[in-house]
Amino acid sequence: MKAHIRLMVFDLSGTTVCDDDSVAKCLHAAASAHGIETTLDFFRQSIGTNKIHLFEYLLARRDGHDIGIEELESIRFPEYHVRANTMFDDYSRRMVSYYREGLRPMPGAEDVFRWCRTEGIRVATDTGFHRNVSVAIEEGLRWRERGLVDLALDVEDTGGTGRPAPYMIHQAMYRLGVQDVRQVAKVGDTPADLLSGYNAGCGLNVGVLSGSNTRETLSRYPHTHILDSVRDMPELINSIR
Repeated sequence: MKAHIRLMVFDLSGTTVCDDDSVAKCLHAAASAHGIETTLDFFRQSIGTNKIHLFEYLLARRDGHDIGIEELESIRFPEYHVRANTMFDDYSRRMVSYYREGLRPMPGAEDVFRWCRTEGIRVATDTGFHRNVSVAIEEGLRWRERGLVDLALDVEDTGGTGRPAPYMIHQAMYRLGVQDVRQVAKVGDTPADLLSGYNAGCGLNVGVLSGSNTRETLSRYPHTHILDSVRDMPELINSIR
């Protein structure tokens, strides 16, 4: 049965907001400054998650805990919370500074939001950022004030539980009055996006290649489609009607 999409949930950085690898670079710089040795590519594949929990995960891994990134929100390590918060504060300063100075939408993103409006599709954004970074983006782009986006969510809207958990998607459904998860399209550029869309049961679970991850990387995670960028979404929706 073809999907009748009533809600699209779009990631921010790397999907609808230009990133230039900044999230991964800021995470890597903060981790390195606090003695965590890992690769920039690791952060490219793990962005989209709750960053405090990601730092807890890294500290736990450094101390010998054998856990996969897919388990990020199902296994917690409160003993690392204080140190993770210190790392997060460092990362946040770097990230907010980047968005205050260099914020711009991904090419075609605002056109897709407008197209959704004409088609009667509700638009939500979700992000692994905490409120300070998400507010910097909202204040800079003013998507809600301009009528392009119905709802903007971050990990603080779900009590700090981020991707790969599905709760931001379910929160968007609840607040925008969409009951059937098969009528939801999740769109993002990271494995965490695809895992959250899969865990939510979305009718469309779409990876885009405009961020830091390659087709090879995204193809390893559950998805219905992989597109070059968010601007390809109208064609995809029209093709399944």
